[in-house]
Amino acid sequence: MIEFKTIKYQNILSTGNAFTTISLNDQRTTLIVGENGAGKSTILDALSFALYGKPFRKVNKPQLLNSINQKDLLVVLDFNIGRDEYTIRRGIKPNIFEVYKNGTLLNQDGANRDYQSHLEQNILKLNFKSFGQIVVLGSSTFVPFMQLPAAHRREIIEDLLDIQIFTKMNVLLKERITQNKTDLQNIKYQIDLTTDRIASANKHNDSILKMKRADAEKTQSRIQELTEDNNVLLDDVKEMEIAIGDLKKSIGDEKAVNKKYMELVRLDKNLRSKIKEITKELKFYEDNDECPICKQGIAHDHKETIMGQRHTKISDIDNGLQKMVKELDSVETRKTEIGEVHNRINQHGFDMSAKNATYASNQRNVLSLKSELTDVQKEAESIDTSTIETLHTELEGFNNDHRDLTVDRETMGVVANLLKDGGIKTQIIRQYVPIINKLINKYLAEMDFFVQFELDEQFNETIRSRFRDEFSYESFSEGEKMRIDLALLFTWRAISKLRNSVSTNLLIMDEVFDGSLDANGTEEFMKILTDITGDSNVFVISHKTDQLIDKFDNTLRFEKVKNFSRIAA
Repeated sequence: MIEFKTIKYQNILSTGNAFTTISLNDQRTTLIVGENGAGKSTILDALSFALYGKPFRKVNKPQLLNSINQKDLLVVLDFNIGRDEYTIRRGIKPNIFEVYKNGTLLNQDGANRDYQSHLEQNILKLNFKSFGQIVVLGSSTFVPFMQLPAAHRREIIEDLLDIQIFTKMNVLLKERITQNKTDLQNIKYQIDLTTDRIASANKHNDSILKMKRADAEKTQSRIQELTEDNNVLLDDVKEMEIAIGDLKKSIGDEKAVNKKYMELVRLDKNLRSKIKEITKELKFYEDNDECPICKQGIAHDHKETIMGQRHTKISDIDNGLQKMVKELDSVETRKTEIGEVHNRINQHGFDMSAKNATYASNQRNVLSLKSELTDVQKEAESIDTSTIETLHTELEGFNNDHRDLTVDRETMGVVANLLKDGGIKTQIIRQYVPIINKLINKYLAEMDFFVQFELDEQFNETIRSRFRDEFSYESFSEGEKMRIDLALLFTWRAISKLRNSVSTNLLIMDEVFDGSLDANGTEEFMKILTDITGDSNVFVISHKTDQLIDKFDNTLRFEKVKNFSRIAA
């Protein structure tokens, strides 16, 4: 899950040199209000620019730069994925694109395009299209799912279900099929060529005389040199075997060290989690003088007692944590030592392999030289059949390769049938379509929109009333379309969370209350919003300040002062 934490930005659109900083995970629901042009929706473009290097709305990238200051555009985005902390810094004039993982800048050797691909595919696992379907709803540039072509709908669903890998595999498979065809043609050419060479050699083998071998003394001397070299190699190998045995004895505690390390890491996590839990409880008592549920006051003495107890507990846990960290450092030092020993063992292994390979090569050379020596001693001419034998060996190899390539071609044909759109992807989608439809209709019902909404496997919709009359998406009013769009948004978020593919805490809704939803629809939507904010942080951008301000945990009011946007005090 991607947990967005903080975003800050300067010199983007109407924002000036002073950073606008917004916490993205402190409050369950946040209302963003302000006059037109005050900069309410700038957060959308700042977030999109940080993640994808382009604005979310229909704004040219150069137009993002504040027209007054004309430099130093910078967006800094902090987020967590699991236990890893990430920071993205992206700017214009100067151009900046940096990604930090746990405080360390990731390698920037590749081109920006490759760097961006790595960010989307390996870190976020969330592309721009999916971002616009499950994170943001209601922007003027937003294209609802129901207004997308069928192919684009399928791409989004494939991203949500983590099955785009099959599409990538299909592309790679097509490349392999093409290469297989080329390889088969080349092998067929080699088979024909080798067959012709064998026929020619057989025809002229009685006229080909065998060349005399090298001088016997020279050959014998070379055999002696290789034999002596091999004796030295054998001695070296034996010494390395002894050294490896000694090194393995020196790390006999490896299993115990690893076990201790895992225990300490697990304890570290538990202690830190406990501190976080107690800190959260302390903040509750610091921020509240009465119970938010029953509205009864909390006695000051009781509050101070509990807070004192919790501070003491945090102190005790922190002391234990410091001791545990020291022990963990010691264990990590030993792990490092053990790793170094393994490196030495591996190096000895590599050296032994190299010496054994040299020994085998020398032995082969000795055998070859002895054969040559025998031939020289016989001083007999004979017909050279080795060429023909080699050609037969080559021909056998080519035939084997041809057979293997043919099997590969047949196998890839089977795999291609599985990877095509009607194959395994469709089977997976078919399993999820009923779940998707059930969720869509659940959310529609919770907004008092009682229709039977169904998507088929090609993601074409069928909408029926209770009287079985059929409708199309375009036949509904804007308010009804918005209810459908909201139901789809909540469904995609639920599916992504179910698949754990592109799940995120953040949901931004831009002016969804302004015009399309009536009072009743707004109330029903707020009920749904309340249900989903258990593990989400929802931001709603709206002009309806008076109707909505008391329904949200937090309110951000943007204003424009001297042509620059800022959050009002």
